[in-house]
Amino acid sequence: MARLEAYADILTDWNARHNLVARSTLPDLWRRHMWDSAQLAALVPETARNMADLGSGAGFPGLVLAALLRDRVAVTLHEATAKKCAFLAAAAERMGLAVTIRNTRMEDLPAQPFDVVTARACAPLPLLLDYAQRFTGPNSVCLFLKGQNVGSELTEAAKYWKMEIAQTPSATDPSGAIVTVKKLGSRHVASPKSAPKTPRAGRRQPEGRRR
Repeated sequence: MARLEAYADILTDWNARHNLVARSTLPDLWRRHMWDSAQLAALVPETARNMADLGSGAGFPGLVLAALLRDRVAVTLHEATAKKCAFLAAAAERMGLAVTIRNTRMEDLPAQPFDVVTARACAPLPLLLDYAQRFTGPNSVCLFLKGQNVGSELTEAAKYWKMEIAQTPSATDPSGAIVTVKKLGSRHVASPKSAPKTPRAGRRQPEGRRR
């Protein structure tokens, strides 16, 4: 808990200057961001030893999970925006966490499978799967926090991807869900939402998840 309290303190301080999360959400920071992210910890397999967080932004869910799973899971945060990476580094230091931060577009990184892949407020599911595929292997598990558009995103993604998928109601967002993806195969149909490049630095794709 002390690590998460330190995280909340530095986020509040930096957010006054850099607007890392919507300022309107700060009064409800713990539920909207901390506990929302923390609920993924229970879904991380006991055998997992490493994790990739995509589009880490202000560190949700990656830094929260790094704090909760610090004794057994090595976390790598992927974020294209330099100022957000600077915050992630400062926050990790304040929290006493050893995480890897990659300030690079995801499509510029070599394929590297992780045991777990996470994302929140990153992109609509069909596009998010494009980004996630290079970080998955045969036994990888993807855990995605999705918002009110989760139903339509699942329907759309099923048109283009072969995968095993499960949906768990969110404990913090009545309209949201946790989407678990296993055995993510190759995209078997060209997706109209797929893109050769990740969103430009400082931008996120609209996907119905509160920020």
